Amino acid sequence: MDTTGTIGLTGKLYSDRSVTALLLSNLLTIMLAVFQQWDVHVLMWIYCGQSIVIGYFNVHRILDLKEFSTKNFRMNNRPVDPTPETQRKVAGFFALHYGFFHVAYMVFLASETETAGPFPLVSVVVCILVFYINHRFSYRYNQPREQERVPNIGSIMFFPYVRIIPMHLMIVAGGSISGGSQGALLAFLLLKTAADVAMHVIEHAMARGAVKRAQKRIS
Repeated sequence: MDTTGTIGLTGKLYSDRSVTALLLSNLLTIMLAVFQQWDVHVLMWIYCGQSIVIGYFNVHRILDLKEFSTKNFRMNNRPVDPTPETQRKVAGFFALHYGFFHVAYMVFLASETETAGPFPLVSVVVCILVFYINHRFSYRYNQPREQERVPNIGSIMFFPYVRIIPMHLMIVAGGSISGGSQGALLAFLLLKTAADVAMHVIEHAMARGAVKRAQKRIS
């Protein structure tokens, strides 16, 4: 069996500091959840916070684009040109839509948390802050690669939804273990971390692939 591809992928994971930072951020949450015996509702607040952080930096990604494509992208059912005005409109629309989704999600969480017992506010804030630092590092670490390509602005706008859906599906599935064993809680946390890392790797692998295709066309 040819293991060259697997070894190459493993090497990229180890060499990508943003993946390491993401793993460490998730590890902190796992340790606090296990040692403080958190209810799954506490974790839902933390991962909701992480999701908001992902959206925040995605707005910056859109606004920081120097060049971008609008191929097959439409607004109000009309094609748009790759102009600074389009860039601002896309960033504003994404922030509004993504923000509304998370406001509704937080209202749901607040109603559930009222009956979930004592809430470790300090620990939750610390975990969200660590995720913020992680995603800020990832944003700056990967920013030079972003400037090497001409991405489709529609893809950048929609990708955070693709990234957070597996994560939130894991959260919803984890609701069934509320009040369950620590083993079940740990399994949920590990699965969420795996989904988080996998989508992070896929996102940036797509970016690297776009750069390579552009370089081949030029050469």
